[in-house]
Amino acid sequence: MRELQRCPWCGADPMYLRYHDEEWGTPLHDEQRHFEFLLLETMQAGLSWRCILGKREAFRQAFDGFDVAKVAAYTEIKIESLLRNPGIIRNRRKIEGAVKNARAFMRTAEEFGSFDAYIWSWTQGKPLVNHWRSMAQVPSLSPLSDAVAADMKKRGFSYVGSTTIYAHLQAIGVINDHLKSCYRWKELSQP
Repeated sequence: MRELQRCPWCGADPMYLRYHDEEWGTPLHDEQRHFEFLLLETMQAGLSWRCILGKREAFRQAFDGFDVAKVAAYTEIKIESLLRNPGIIRNRRKIEGAVKNARAFMRTAEEFGSFDAYIWSWTQGKPLVNHWRSMAQVPSLSPLSDAVAADMKKRGFSYVGSTTIYAHLQAIGVINDHLKSCYRWKELSQP
């Protein structure tokens, strides 16, 4: 039996393989998952994605199952308790940024009807399908991520630079950056 061809970035790490095969690049339309992915992407800034994925369950527990309303209501007491949690990234600015982002997420969702409607409005509700043949071709940002990042900053989000937002758009399937040789590219490119 022939082994599936995957994007080379996932290597042989079982955690990365599962993430690549089941989540990365799959169009996402669930509000709670949107907030989860955004929180994790913003926590990742300056760190490896492997580090964040390895702490994902600890983040889930620490941040109330990624319940955006609960995170938006966090007080200084809760922030202090998170700073003592050895299972997560204990960076005050990132934790305060997560609370700020939860509030901005809720305002944006209220304005657009959902955060999903907001984020997918940038591509008229359809994934952008790229046709990369090598990882060297895959950019780390784009005019789209520049525009989304600038707009999100205006809406009060933090830790949302263009590179972070490009990675976020890839993760939630707004941009399909699986290599053309990867079996997931074909699956996700079907209408």
